[in-house]
Amino acid sequence: MQPINLQEDVQPLSEFRSGVSSYIQQVTETKRPLLITQHGKGVAILTDVGEFENLQMRLELLESLYKAETQINEGRGISHKDAKSMVMKSI
Repeated sequence: MQPINLQEDVQPLSEFRSGVSSYIQQVTETKRPLLITQHGKGVAILTDVGEFENLQMRLELLESLYKAETQINEGRGISHKDAKSMVMKSI
């Protein structure tokens, strides 16, 4: 996901309401999220669906890596040799 451009990608709710379709087009073209504010505070993010799906996949991968690292640190891992053997048996 592209980083937010603070000059272009932050809009108050009132302006967002009046130009919804143009902001959707902007997000789709730039692949950058749009931060919507209300009373000067961020309240929502509008993002491209594909970018959101990629973000979810990355998050799932990071969670899996964290879980695996925790299990290894707790002594619940298996050796490379055993893992390879398990994989080869399933093929």
